[in-house]
Amino acid sequence: MVDIPLMYLLIFIAGLCIGSFLNVVVLRLQKEEDFVRGRSYCPHCKHSLKWFDLIPVVSFLMLKGTCRYCGKKISVQYPLLELATGCIFLLVFFFSPANTIFDLVFLLYIAASLIVIFMYDLKHYLIPDKVLFPAIAVAFACRLLDFNSIFTYVLAALVAAGFFLAIFLASKGRWMGFGDVKLAVLLGLLLGFPAILLCLFLSFLFGAIIGTVLIISNKKGLKSEVPFAPFLIAGASVTLFFGEIIINWYLHFLVF
Repeated sequence: MVDIPLMYLLIFIAGLCIGSFLNVVVLRLQKEEDFVRGRSYCPHCKHSLKWFDLIPVVSFLMLKGTCRYCGKKISVQYPLLELATGCIFLLVFFFSPANTIFDLVFLLYIAASLIVIFMYDLKHYLIPDKVLFPAIAVAFACRLLDFNSIFTYVLAALVAAGFFLAIFLASKGRWMGFGDVKLAVLLGLLLGFPAILLCLFLSFLFGAIIGTVLIISNKKGLKSEVPFAPFLIAGASVTLFFGEIIINWYLHFLVF
């Protein structure tokens, strides 16, 4: 019999380790460095890090958020991203509609890709094609294996991408970047139809709420640029984990 608490712990630890790697991906994408090969190093002094400097979360706490070699502060992004990845992996394992190990691995890979896209767009206002295109290819290939349902996923990708493409063309790129159009393809292949509609609704809802808060707090103005990929990914995450519950509640609300 599988020890469920132990399984949860292993999934969380795996998420922490993957999160540590995703930090490297986010950093090296911006510097256009190879994020698959090469040893990790301090972004300040460039000193190569030992294995005991790279224990997720633990090393950050033991070193009190500083580099062992130069003493400069390490961004809190590193442990936060590791913890977030561990928690998201647990959510995927517990709430996602994965029926097989293959489905679970697929969803974990897509989750990791979306985490990188979320962080990179948040920091640099850009969606990295080096992460997005492989994720789209993998998602499409996996959906091809489910021939009976592929139409709903392709339809979702076309609807979502078409919607954002219309906004992109109408505004000549001022309201929406073309990266969001490409990201919509991935989310459509992930969620299918009609779940993608809930994702789009939640994305704009989250964007409106956060945008209003930023304006009220004088962090942004009405014409300020705000990355939209984080809102799309947040909407997709809520839809993936709780979409069926939300849709059923809404339909029940309409009936009564």
